[in-house]
Amino acid sequence: MPNFVPAVLPILMLIASNVFMTFAWYGHLKYKASPILLAIVASWGIAFFEYCLAVPANRLGSEAYTTAQLKTMQEVITLIVFAGFSVFYLKEPLGWNHAVGFAFITGGAFFIFHKF
Repeated sequence: MPNFVPAVLPILMLIASNVFMTFAWYGHLKYKASPILLAIVASWGIAFFEYCLAVPANRLGSEAYTTAQLKTMQEVITLIVFAGFSVFYLKEPLGWNHAVGFAFITGGAFFIFHKF
């Protein structure tokens, strides 16, 4: 149980931070009639909460993972969160080509986490 905190908690925090950041970056696309300045200010406000999770997640995660592993986790989590966001919030379908591209990126993550 003592390894749970530096090994698992950062992953959960990165997932949560990615939800915030995805809304900050792309949530405004559903409201294109709103002024861009409003979108920017709202995105900054949302991004604050992303940073409140991502920074401590990386600090804590550095006890169990290398920086390259943390960054790779971040990117894979970003793709998963974005895929769900795109389909369920923006109602934009993902095709087979997206799945293949995401699979290649995930394959790259395999090499980051394994020592040969």
